[in-house]
Amino acid sequence: MYQGACIAAVVPAYKEEKMIALVIDTMPDFVDHIVIVDDCSPDDTSGVVERLHNDRVTLIRHEINQGVGGAIITGHKAAMELGSDVNVIMAGDAQMSPDHLPALLDRVTRDGYGFAKANRFFAPESFEGMPNYRVFGNIVLSFMTKLASGYWNLFDPQNGYTAIRTEVLRRLPLERISRRYSFENDLLIHLNILQVGAVDVPIPAVYADEVSSIRLSKVVPELLNLLGRGFWRRIWYRYVLWSFSPIALLLVLGMVLFGVGILVSIWIAFQVAGSVVATAATVMLAALPLMIGTQLLVSALQLDIQASPSQPTLAPFKE
Repeated sequence: MYQGACIAAVVPAYKEEKMIALVIDTMPDFVDHIVIVDDCSPDDTSGVVERLHNDRVTLIRHEINQGVGGAIITGHKAAMELGSDVNVIMAGDAQMSPDHLPALLDRVTRDGYGFAKANRFFAPESFEGMPNYRVFGNIVLSFMTKLASGYWNLFDPQNGYTAIRTEVLRRLPLERISRRYSFENDLLIHLNILQVGAVDVPIPAVYADEVSSIRLSKVVPELLNLLGRGFWRRIWYRYVLWSFSPIALLLVLGMVLFGVGILVSIWIAFQVAGSVVATAATVMLAALPLMIGTQLLVSALQLDIQASPSQPTLAPFKE
């Protein structure tokens, strides 16, 4: 128990026979349940877990690889059946230090947030030791996820070190959330639709000698597709279907006017290329929609940032 809450650690594991024992052995005593999900590992990950004979451990093995998101979803479901109040995600490669677990748990058990997430980039020196291309990629992906999810107060979206209340999990359509490497991004979109208060927790990263199995040629298109569809799904549910908001109107009108301005600008460029002199009125025909469209889009963005669910809304647990 931790501050009156039953804690379950969900550990997705794939080819982690070398590190999984360390993850289990270093799990803090206040963690009541450790749910290991072996995502059809070709090595002896499950065997290592079984030989530890730890009473807190529940081992689940997928017969078909479902991806890290699928393993996490399976773990969440099992943890809820065990009676957990809060689920935390701990990586099977020991890259998430248990020393920082209380900082995450405090935000959901004591401060009333429904979801807390680690943020590795809380200071300029946090980027030290990370290749420049990964720094750039994380910054771009973080901005795109902010735009799609509506959580403008969060950064480092691919960081899977998280804590979430089970009362929030029960409201989520877990079967509809992406089961691959885009799980964290898709989860944020679903959480925002439900207006769950979320917060970043500064936690330094721990990097082991692990070789990533991520294929960027496959993951990047998947992420772009998911974020694009997720953005419009969030706008539809939050600002149209459930409560009509001027954000939706400003966004649609802004995009239409901006698109008209772009098309007219292209037409004028072809005219000028054909030795036709563009008059002031013709130029304004392109400039006016562009300016008004840009202003409407900026206004929609500002209102969306203000509507970000960044405040706690849940009661703290009682010890």
